[in-house]
Amino acid sequence: MSLLAALRSALRALLANTLRSILTMLGIIIGVAAVITMIAVGSGATERVQAQMMGLGSNIMLVLPGGVSQAGVRLGAQTRQRLTEEDAMAIGLEIPEVQVAAPTTRTSGQVVGGNTNWGTTIFGVNNDYLEARDWSLVSGRLFDPAELAGSAKVAWMGQTVAREIFGEQDPVDQVVRVRGVPMKIIGVLAKKGQNSMGQDQDDALMIPISTLRNRIWGGDATSRLKRVGSIMVKVREGQSMKGVEDSVKDLLRQRFKVPVGIDDPFQVRNLTEILQAQEESSRIMTLLLAAVAGISLIIGGIGIMNIMLVSVTERTREIGLRMAVGARGKDILAQFLIEAVTLSLIGGALGVLLGAGATWAVGNFAGWQVSMSVASIVLAVGFSALVGIFFGFYPARRASKLLPIQALRYE
Repeated sequence: MSLLAALRSALRALLANTLRSILTMLGIIIGVAAVITMIAVGSGATERVQAQMMGLGSNIMLVLPGGVSQAGVRLGAQTRQRLTEEDAMAIGLEIPEVQVAAPTTRTSGQVVGGNTNWGTTIFGVNNDYLEARDWSLVSGRLFDPAELAGSAKVAWMGQTVAREIFGEQDPVDQVVRVRGVPMKIIGVLAKKGQNSMGQDQDDALMIPISTLRNRIWGGDATSRLKRVGSIMVKVREGQSMKGVEDSVKDLLRQRFKVPVGIDDPFQVRNLTEILQAQEESSRIMTLLLAAVAGISLIIGGIGIMNIMLVSVTERTREIGLRMAVGARGKDILAQFLIEAVTLSLIGGALGVLLGAGATWAVGNFAGWQVSMSVASIVLAVGFSALVGIFFGFYPARRASKLLPIQALRYE
């Protein structure tokens, strides 16, 4: 019997028991849909972490002031203001593996432009900050050395602030007021999106760090010491993040003259490793979710085997008759195996549709980031076909081994 004839015979047998065939496929449908949806949810989470890593920049670590204790009370992280611009310069010059070390400080305030105002975060930075963050300007220019040294009243504007203040108008060469200080916009930052905490990174205004100290904060004692809130360190490609982290700690301990056995008066956070750990956790969770969903495919396969065994029993006389008129064992094997695989493939196709609908619902109603790929669909449908072959082989082989005379006499 040809393959086409076996396929037609298998389809006729399935259509003869439509309800039973649908119920048999239900396990495969749910299994495939669950696999596709779970992989889409897990892949979406992984892509979100990867996007956060790209938004942060590559090979980044953050140096922060440590905490202090007063009268036995520990005040927490970043309460010890000892980091300075000179510390950032020393890290960049004395550690060869460091590509750039950007001092940063921040505050908040209202940005006023014409009749519009917007509350935003104000960063004091230099040009190294954009290099560290892999950030660029879509228009305008960088700060020049004289502006950085002379507390010039210039600024870069994030796209969220630009939209809220100027709408569709180009902000470059426009003047805004920040805490009463006029600032000329000389550049617009490229879109960055949300960070790992869900904060809008484009909702920012960046000015020279000297301008923030001397014009916004008024040049107090902290300003004269050139204190900074943090130092963003970018490590060169191919260099060990852990090795650079140790080098930064050793250098700062020397600069701060910290005795042996005393805790560091600063913190070094390897942001890239933290996000990479989150990405690995998302990947592992995706595999676990897919494995759990795959169990339903196995259960669906057991259902197929059960129904096929019942079908063999019900059609024993038919099998005997076909063998009596010349059908060989391999023809019977092919017929029942094709029936099992057909059930699996039809169930897989319906499962793909259900999985696509479930993925869309999760993305639109739950608000989760999802990513359904062709690979996940091929994997789910291919696995469902393997389930059909694996669980359909035993009933098919059992049918092919029946003796014609015994099958014809079966009641």
